[in-house]
Amino acid sequence: MTDFTQAIAHLTRSDKVLRRLIQKVGPCTLKQKNHHNPFRSLVESITYQQLNGTAAATILGRVKALFPARRFARPEELLDITDERLRAAGLSRAKVAAVKDLARNTISGVVPTARAIRKLSDTEIVERLTVVRGIGPWTVEMLLIFNLGRLDVWPAADFGVRKGFARAYGLKKLPTPKELAPIGEKWRPYRTIAAWYFWRATELPE
Repeated sequence: MTDFTQAIAHLTRSDKVLRRLIQKVGPCTLKQKNHHNPFRSLVESITYQQLNGTAAATILGRVKALFPARRFARPEELLDITDERLRAAGLSRAKVAAVKDLARNTISGVVPTARAIRKLSDTEIVERLTVVRGIGPWTVEMLLIFNLGRLDVWPAADFGVRKGFARAYGLKKLPTPKELAPIGEKWRPYRTIAAWYFWRATELPE
């Protein structure tokens, strides 16, 4: 498990409200979900968009079953399969268009390989991946946090972070992403850990 001692020390010094939240929640147990390459991780993210976990997992399983010879399709294989078969697996038209655009951008090198992406800054990764259809900043931020383990990501538009922040600070209204974005500056270079604690704040009893 990653040692977040230095991050916790920084956050508790920088904000008394966050310090109380950390004391309530306890140690940070943030874990990377997997070590898949960016192409596979983003296909999964696109599949999960606007669906509950069970439904999305079922659809993803059907998509994987279209390529029985592999654990996961290569970009070239995904491009070769017909839209109709992907639609039959459960992907919407918009998601079919998105995963095929992702495949094209992976082949062209816009979407970096697993090795190359680790050498890029967070900003460079956001700039490169958001040119892909159906991939916005939030999707890339989740990739940075859960797949790449980046510690200074501040997903100010995330509903859970906004809700947890409002609860921790006793606000009646959720802050807007525009309002929340600059607040995170004081938690650099550990904004990911601050976000994790605000997610946990939504699980605490009222």
